[in-house]
Amino acid sequence: IILHPQMKLLSTGNGTISQMLRSLKNIIEWTGLNPSKLTSDWGSLDLAASTWLRSGHLVKIILEIYNSNGLVGRWDFSIDYTYGSDDNGSFWIDHESIRHGIAKSGTSSISCDYRIVMTTKDGAPHVNGWGPTELRTTEGYIYQSVGTTIGTQAIGSQLGYWRKKE
Repeated sequence: IILHPQMKLLSTGNGTISQMLRSLKNIIEWTGLNPSKLTSDWGSLDLAASTWLRSGHLVKIILEIYNSNGLVGRWDFSIDYTYGSDDNGSFWIDHESIRHGIAKSGTSSISCDYRIVMTTKDGAPHVNGWGPTELRTTEGYIYQSVGTTIGTQAIGSQLGYWRKKE
């Protein structure tokens, strides 16, 4: 993997993380879930994601939607450290693609809960409050790419969701 110079990551990393977390909040709200759990954990989420993005260890930020029977839906923000343009200060987010993905996902969030999971490469720095976990199985689900929904001059994020096979 090619990492951009550290100063470039520092200048765009926090904005990228803020936009990913805001996009997660939008997905949570737009699918009918209560965002209060996300907002109460915002500081911890921001610290972990920012730390791992700066170190180049962050791979994905995942929103798992589940109920007592297991996974109901899942949204993956995959980090692309090679994304970028030569444009100084370029930054964009594609809310319409996210809305379109939600409409196509068919996720019913009634009586569901959710959690945010971050996957990292080996050797990631320790962040208090974060530790190993297992993702819920995606067996019986199909991954659908929404595409690049966040872009900066140094880092991008592709969004995709998991939906039940028909």
